[in-house]
Amino acid sequence: MIVAANPDFTNRVALVTGASRGIGRAVALALAEAGAAVAVNYRERAADALAVVTEIQALGQRAVAVGADVSDSAAVTDMVNRIAGELGPVDVLVNNAGIAIIRGIDDLTEAEFDTTIAVNLKSAFLCTKAVLPHMRAQGWGRIVNVSSGAARGAGGVGLHYNASKAGMEGLTRGYAARLVKEGITVNAVSPSLIETDMVKSGVASSPARIPMGRFGTSEEVAQAVLMVMGNAYMTGQTVQLNGGMSFI
Repeated sequence: MIVAANPDFTNRVALVTGASRGIGRAVALALAEAGAAVAVNYRERAADALAVVTEIQALGQRAVAVGADVSDSAAVTDMVNRIAGELGPVDVLVNNAGIAIIRGIDDLTEAEFDTTIAVNLKSAFLCTKAVLPHMRAQGWGRIVNVSSGAARGAGGVGLHYNASKAGMEGLTRGYAARLVKEGITVNAVSPSLIETDMVKSGVASSPARIPMGRFGTSEEVAQAVLMVMGNAYMTGQTVQLNGGMSFI
């Protein structure tokens, strides 16, 4: 049997959280290029999300911008229902929404810790829970969680961020083990030092410590996301993109 190198998501509906810019935007566009209709989730950047929708429509695919705080269960339920009404039920989910509040251990507040866990980890649980009924009913689904190298290393944001991303990888394995017999794969992609606003705003001022000698790109992360989606035998795995900084 010959397996196609690139997934074909024609007639599939994808939801990408935090898709108004950076990695989320690149993933949304890659999914559209693979044939999917795409729901572009955002929290505050409506204009940026609408610009992504316009780019997707220029590729000949259907798209909709959906504003929602994905750390709020009622907002997530409403979002998934709206997507079903406009594009159809969600077949493909990319949990990408995240927040990076740079804090040292002595400066981090309880509220900042709670917010980070809610946005980075709880949101993945809520969105997965909301789309699972349809995926299970049809016996097919693809879920990818965007983690970080901080899940297994010190990172440059803070211990709250480390905890949220380590939790996301645990969530990935937990779902994968329980859904493997139902046609649903769940994997994680773990990028480090990608040239995004978050990195440029203070996590790393230069790529000097990256063996490859440069930051990664959002498009390279999107390529990895589609790679794991396209492999029906891969589930419960975390794929790292770090330019050779570690080989875990």
